[in-house]
Amino acid sequence: MSPYIETCCLKVRCSPIIYMKTTKFTAEKLEIAGITEATILRYFETLNAGDWGATAVLFAEDGVMHPPFASGIVGTDAIAAYLQQEAQDIKAYPHQGITGTSATGEIQIQVTGKAQTSWCSVNMLWLFILNQQRQILYTKIKLLASPQELLALRSD
Repeated sequence: MSPYIETCCLKVRCSPIIYMKTTKFTAEKLEIAGITEATILRYFETLNAGDWGATAVLFAEDGVMHPPFASGIVGTDAIAAYLQQEAQDIKAYPHQGITGTSATGEIQIQVTGKAQTSWCSVNMLWLFILNQQRQILYTKIKLLASPQELLALRSD
């Protein structure tokens, strides 16, 4: 069982960024320990570059993004619009991941890391399901924190 729990709607003060040493950004190419899937690497590259349209086209036409604290965003246009509005000040620092394949041939990928804003660094988990064409069918983005971190982040 993971030592982390998913957080929900908290008013928090966050700690400064902790750079993940196993994440490498070189010449706009990203390396994530355990992940070779080009779609996932491109997802984080385009997200961090602020190229919301390029991020959205990685999704299947009816692909779904489940960001923290929001309902599922369905379709590439809606995903691009959501990212344009909500992801302006966010950088993702994926650390490592694992990949598997379902009985139906869908690729399942889990990536852990951090997300950084101008005021906060948060542990993250990204869950992806890709179709056989390597398009994102589904992603769920979770904020993670240990019980100690939640107590330390509680606002006064």
